[in-house]
Amino acid sequence: MRDYERKQLLERVDREGATVGASIPDEVEVQGEAFELQSFVFEVKRHDRVPADLRDEVDEMKKLLRRERLERRERLEEGDITREEGEHIVEVLVGLDRALNALESLGTTSLEAEAEASERADQKRWFSFLKEALGHKDDEGIRR
Repeated sequence: MRDYERKQLLERVDREGATVGASIPDEVEVQGEAFELQSFVFEVKRHDRVPADLRDEVDEMKKLLRRERLERRERLEEGDITREEGEHIVEVLVGLDRALNALESLGTTSLEAEAEASERADQKRWFSFLKEALGHKDDEGIRR
């Protein structure tokens, strides 16, 4: 593969919005083992947030996908490959990015829940402070 072809392929991978319209691969080889990525992502995405019983598995899969993505990108960047092999690597890389984005987006719900819990704790501390500052022994005179 020529240098300018390699550069074009790398630009496709790094382009903002590269995953728009891209498909998550049905199956991908991760650390030497075939893995049904699309069905895994769709199963997890069925839920509003990552279920507690799948959290460790999802975190591990994200770590493996990131590692796999890095290895494939390095191969595209430095490997002795043909243009066709490079095209295939780009297709898989964009699919891995799409899968990672889908899995990462589920973390948002968890962050929102944490923010709400933090806000409730702040409110509770504030009311405790007000009660103490105003000399109230119970909730009299303080409305929430």
